[in-house]
Amino acid sequence: MILLRNVIFTLFFYLGSIVMVVTAAIRALFSRRQAQKGASAWSAYVIWLARIILGIRFEIEGAIPAGTVIVAAKHESNLETMALPSLFPWPAVVMKAELENIPVWGWIARRHGSLFVDRQAGAAAMRVMLRAAERAREEERQIVIFPEGTRTPPGEAPPLRAGIAGLYRLLKLPVIPVALESAHVWPKSGAKRPGVVRLRFMDPIPPGLGREAFEARLHAAINETP
Repeated sequence: MILLRNVIFTLFFYLGSIVMVVTAAIRALFSRRQAQKGASAWSAYVIWLARIILGIRFEIEGAIPAGTVIVAAKHESNLETMALPSLFPWPAVVMKAELENIPVWGWIARRHGSLFVDRQAGAAAMRVMLRAAERAREEERQIVIFPEGTRTPPGEAPPLRAGIAGLYRLLKLPVIPVALESAHVWPKSGAKRPGVVRLRFMDPIPPGLGREAFEARLHAAINETP
């Protein structure tokens, strides 16, 4: 039954994504906000599909931020990267640069203001990402980042990448840590399984802390059990 659910989900995911990405591309021709609305609709579609077909539900604790903040989330699976953007009014998501090359989808992501960073390109790429983040702050958006930089197995707590400290120092915004559990239903390999994905929006970390104190506080928060 689990295998059948996965096959059906994959079929509807790709067929629905084709339709929604084309629709989002058309909307993106009119404005950046329309591009974002199209991307948010796709994100909500993934959540709906996961619930209806795979039996994966979301439980959210804490207040979802709507103002100009940095949202820094734990990263266990691809599910949260697809689902989180639909929770915010106008998110600017930090993504790896390779995703920018996906046909049509990459153009939509650029159009609505995703922040792409080439982790292999060093300081120059970081400066480009930070300039884009400043524009997002001016537009009063929520900047969403996965500060560990890659998916981590449950129970592991790798050090944070340098990008989050750069954003925190430059933008001088509160940081909202997000603890979550998702790998038990959406593993890196193997079949997806029914279950509950828990997300907890933590108390904000105020701007102005030193790097060591900030990183220690954020690292502890996102690695709490939600």
